[in-house]
Amino acid sequence: MRKFISLLVVLVLGAGLLAYFGKNRPTRVSAGQTQSVSSRPELEYLKAANRAAPPKDPQLLFLLMGAYANANQQLEGAEFLSARLNEFGPRLSDPQKALYLSAIGLLRAQHASSVSLLHRIGYVKDTVAMLDDFHLGKLALADGDQIKARDYLRQSGYKSFEKPIVLTTPFSEDTLSGHAFASRRIAEIIPGRVYGLSGFEFTEYYFVVSDDRRELIGIDAGTRADSAKTAYEALRGYAPNLPELTTIFVTHSHWDHIGGQAYFRGLNPKPRFYARSNYKEEIDGELDAPGSIAKHFFGERFNVDDVRSFKPDATIDRPTELKIGGTRIELIPVHGGETHDAMFIHLPDLGVLFVGDFIMPYLGAPFAVEGDFQGLLDAIDIVVQKNPRYMLHGHEPLTRNFSSPAMLGQLKTNLSWLRDQVLTAIRRGDTRAAIHQANLIPPGLLNGRADALLPYLILREHVIDRLYHQNVGYWQADLEGLDHLGDSDRAELLVDYLGLSEKRLVTAAEKMAADGKYELAASLLEASAARFGRTETIAKAEQLVYLKLMEKYQNTDPFKYILYSAKIGEQTPAMTTSK
Repeated sequence: MRKFISLLVVLVLGAGLLAYFGKNRPTRVSAGQTQSVSSRPELEYLKAANRAAPPKDPQLLFLLMGAYANANQQLEGAEFLSARLNEFGPRLSDPQKALYLSAIGLLRAQHASSVSLLHRIGYVKDTVAMLDDFHLGKLALADGDQIKARDYLRQSGYKSFEKPIVLTTPFSEDTLSGHAFASRRIAEIIPGRVYGLSGFEFTEYYFVVSDDRRELIGIDAGTRADSAKTAYEALRGYAPNLPELTTIFVTHSHWDHIGGQAYFRGLNPKPRFYARSNYKEEIDGELDAPGSIAKHFFGERFNVDDVRSFKPDATIDRPTELKIGGTRIELIPVHGGETHDAMFIHLPDLGVLFVGDFIMPYLGAPFAVEGDFQGLLDAIDIVVQKNPRYMLHGHEPLTRNFSSPAMLGQLKTNLSWLRDQVLTAIRRGDTRAAIHQANLIPPGLLNGRADALLPYLILREHVIDRLYHQNVGYWQADLEGLDHLGDSDRAELLVDYLGLSEKRLVTAAEKMAADGKYELAASLLEASAARFGRTETIAKAEQLVYLKLMEKYQNTDPFKYILYSAKIGEQTPAMTTSK
């Protein structure tokens, strides 16, 4: 169950409080009694970004609020944001103050049950005006007012207060159809000429009407034949007078960009497919990756044979110019950050550049041997040189977060600095964990372009991981890799040598979860299950831990979100869009 909290709602919640809190701002609360937690570099990064100046992108404020809440550090979060409100107050507009007040109020409400009864009345009164009905109900419940709590719960739309996580993500997970990054929608990026289809499956679909209005041009073929059919028929229903589909350009030959080709091959007339000349090399590499993982991403309906059988009608090995239906098209081979068979499709007269997944944050699928950091930097140079008005990626979050060529130019500088730091750390013998915990932030980033802050955070973890994997052998400087110990060995240590029972192990995992150490708790539960099996007690603890990991990564790492949800069979219904 989830509730989407839009910035508009937050503004409404906060705006009504300005008159009251202008004279009675939330006081700073002491964090002295809060237990310390393990290093969370993403939290430290968001703190640094929000400490530097009032964020121009409100998402950075609410990502920080969510990170504090997920880490069970609501007290510290309320204190930190209260300090920023006091510091930045004279520079803030009323809507900006409303955002701070709403974030502080949500954190205070979540912390209310930890406040002593002696102080709770004043604490609750300070918090009440900031909140939505669900959190007001939680406060009433903590205060012992069952009738008021039930009334607020009814107004909130939730069925109960037993809600271990709050999901504000547009992501959806379904066993049969896999992951979708957004709710279903059809957008006219250029009215009557360029259409974008989101949320029909893992990948975006794009279609372009040619200059002479006689041909329809597709970009990529999707993941599965059934989802390609659903998306294409939805487009035809939305714009019934579109011309016939004659051409499909493939930005790269990953599973999710060619897997739907069987449906399009069945159309009459059959569209002509264009792809890079080295497409087969890419397909062979991805077919060697673990097949079971693909199902988590693309659903049980995914058929790898539709990837294996792909063969384009024309291949491209050098920059090529075409005209289709009068539309001038430039096909630009690039290495890109993800695959070596990438191809940009540039429509210069429309100011549109289709870039596929060249800046997929994982630098290739994280479960496959691929990724080219220098290829990413070189491809950024091409994007900056073409300077398109519309830069359209293979997945909705990429288009949303990496939309500006000018921003990418700045990001290239930041990423080059990051690469130097990582390679230096590797030569020094630093562990991968130590590099992550260093919270590497390039000079000038925090006071530079506001739209580069979130993209850098999204990329940083995976740039470190990919570079580390590509530059360190299977024996590492800290001797990791010399042994081959697994979960059963760790269980032997815990049970046979330390004498811990299943109950004590689960209790320890629950304490780790309460301290926000979800990855550590998950590791302990995996070892426990290796000895005791997935008993009811272990399964219940795992359910909470993996839900909290989903919550943690819901806005910054969709692939982790996918795998954590698959671990416990958690499906996330697609959000409906208002008409």
